[in-house]
This record gives sequence, C-alpha cells and structure tokens, in this order.
Amino acid sequence: MRPSLASIAAELQGYDPQALRVTEVNAFLSRLAEPVSAHDNVELLQALGRVLAQDIISPINVPAHDNSAMDGYAFRGASLLPDQVLKLKVVGTALAGVAWRGDLGPGECLKIMTGAVMPNGLDTVAPQELVTLHGQHISIPAGVLGRGDNRRFKGEDLTEGQAALLKGEQISPAALGLVASLGIRQVPVYRRLKVAYFSTGDEILSLGEPPREGAVYDSNRYTVFGLLTKLGCEVIDLGVVRDEPALLEAAFTKAAEHCDAIITSGGVSVGEADFTKAMMKKLGDVAFWKIAMRPGRPMAVGRIGSALLFGLPGNPVAVMVTFLAFVRPALLRLMGSTAPLPPLLKAQSLETLRKKPGRTEYQRGIVGNAADGSLTVRTTGNQGSGVLSSMVQANGLIVLHHHQGHVATGDTVDVMMFDGAI
Repeated sequence: MRPSLASIAAELQGYDPQALRVTEVNAFLSRLAEPVSAHDNVELLQALGRVLAQDIISPINVPAHDNSAMDGYAFRGASLLPDQVLKLKVVGTALAGVAWRGDLGPGECLKIMTGAVMPNGLDTVAPQELVTLHGQHISIPAGVLGRGDNRRFKGEDLTEGQAALLKGEQISPAALGLVASLGIRQVPVYRRLKVAYFSTGDEILSLGEPPREGAVYDSNRYTVFGLLTKLGCEVIDLGVVRDEPALLEAAFTKAAEHCDAIITSGGVSVGEADFTKAMMKKLGDVAFWKIAMRPGRPMAVGRIGSALLFGLPGNPVAVMVTFLAFVRPALLRLMGSTAPLPPLLKAQSLETLRKKPGRTEYQRGIVGNAADGSLTVRTTGNQGSGVLSSMVQANGLIVLHHHQGHVATGDTVDVMMFDGAI
C-alpha cells in the first residue's frame, strides 16, 4: 500500500509546507515516487535512455583471448635486457580475427595487428613506431619496453558471469556498445512512463489563436513537452484547460486513468482566482507547498488515483527550474533509475550576486573556462521569472544555497549544468 502524504510528512524532521526547504522537497519526493514494476525486453537499438529492469550478466569473457593492444611485433618478454638492443627475426603475421597457429623459436617474433590473438608463449608487443625494420629482422631499442607491455588479457574488461550493468542504470551510448560487445541483442528495461500535462488559466492562448489584451501565449506546454521528451517519457498533451470545474475535473480524471504522472502549470499560487487547487483537493491526496526558493515558490505535489501530481508555478522560468530541481529527479526514480543526482560543479563568479539568506536561489548562468582551465560563471542578466530567453542563453543554473548570502566577484559558487536536460 502506498504511503499517504501525511505519513511521508510525519517522517521528515522539520517539515513545514509553508516554508519548505529545497532539500526537504527532494527528500519528500524520494519517498513519494515509487518505481514502476512492469518491464519489457527491447532490441538493443531501441534501448538508449531506458532504465534496466535486471542486471546484465556477461555470458562471455571480454576480451575472449589475450590479444595485442597495438599494431607491432609480438615476442617473449623474457628476451628483453635493460641495457641491450633486442634483435629478432620476423617469422609470420597474426591478423585480427584469425589465430596464428605456428611456433616461435628463440630470437623470433611475429608481426601482429591490434586485436589479434596472442599466440601461446608470447606476452609482449613492441609498437611498430618503436621498431627499426631490417629486411626480415627488427631491432628494439633498450629501455623502451617492459615485459607484458601492450598485451590485453582474457577477461580484462569483463569475465564470464560478471555483472556488466546493474538494474536501475540508464542505458547510455557507451552502455549500448558494452552490451553489444557481449553479443546480447535484447535487454530488459522498465516500461516508458506515461506523463500527461496541461496548462490552466483563462488568460492562456493556444498557438493559432489571435492575440487579445491581457492574454499570453502558452509556452509552458512546449517547454514541458521538451523536458519530458528528453527524459524519454511518453507524453500526452491535454492542451489548455480553462478555469471551469467540469473541464478541470475531466482533464485530471482522464490523465489519472491513463498516466503515471500529471504535470500542470499555473493555478497553485495563494489567492489565485481559479478552481485548480480546489479540484486537486477534491480528486486526490495533495499537498500545497511554499518552497523557500526563487524562482518557483508555490508548488503542489501528491497523487490523483495512482498518478503522481506535480502542480508547477505559472511563470515560464519557474516551471523549468522546479522541473529540473524536483520533477526530473522524481520521474527518474519513478522510471526505476538508481543513479544519484549529478554533482554540482564549482565555478568562480565573474560578478557580484545579491542573495538573501533563508531561501535557495537558482540564477541562470553561462559557464565558461578561465585561462587556467578552471570554470567561471556569469549570469544571463535579468533574472525575472518570466524572462524565458534567459534559459535559452544559459547552460546551467547558479545554485545559491539556503544559508548563503551575497556573493562577491571571484567567490566560488555551485553550478547545476543542464547537460542536455533542456
């Protein structure tokens, strides 16, 4: 049985929905978001970005044989002497994919290609660029090689029966190649999340509608669509829902019946003249928070039926910041991912930043490199929560923590990089 919001709140020390810290929000959501259980076997080329539902166990040794790490000449490393040039006769060639079956006598070597199986008794490879060739003989300078150099061992990467990837890992391009190297065609992954989203408010215009005084075009649905698509979710767009109880109830009910999560924007601020908050309360187990952060103070979280609900603020930047800070980690957990949150990076601020202690602030930043290679960051300028262009200019968020005050030029600050999330 899923825990109620009240029981989760009771487990959190210092929980205060009217002044909730950022760390407490993520602690709450980590308990609320329970991973889906259903999974599918999918073809490897369809698995990118999916989350593994079981460990991948290597059925083979990788590599399958001792092999050469270089194009060069294979020989017995015991022949090397520290202060003498080594001269050897070349008696054959070992190609990748074709095992060489001959025998080598004393003073002999084998020309070998990268990846070729090392014949029995040979344990060292001299790269061809270190060797001088004299007809059918080579010479290797003293002191440039050690015994065993440039030899890959059987099972050096993975041994048969070893876990190559673990349940809960998200499949990256590198992981695709690793699984392919094991000869595995299909992998078990958790099913894709279904996430419904809609915007609320009579002042919101859909694309194609003519402008009217006091109204704004809906950007949040398109932003949320992009964020969810990047995350690998199956997205269901329910459009703009007017401030009418029947319409709101129909939208929430439809979303809850078919989806794992529901995201709305707008209608969660204190004193707003709409029906969104009332309908959330009527249909689900929902908490309304005032988070000690900027931008994005108001937020609603809970369940309607079995679907998680995230009621985000209406301002465009606040939508993106709350999604990145809270919703994205919760959805990843819902997807079955066990990966920790990406670490914050350290960067030197190129300007003074004004900040009041007692809340966490996310300022849009442009991260670059100083002459010594260290990271620097400057803001995009105007930090208003409606300045959506600043999120296009930025490549990360400057994270100014709860107890932090003003930042002087040259001070070190934490940065949350976007890294393709937006």
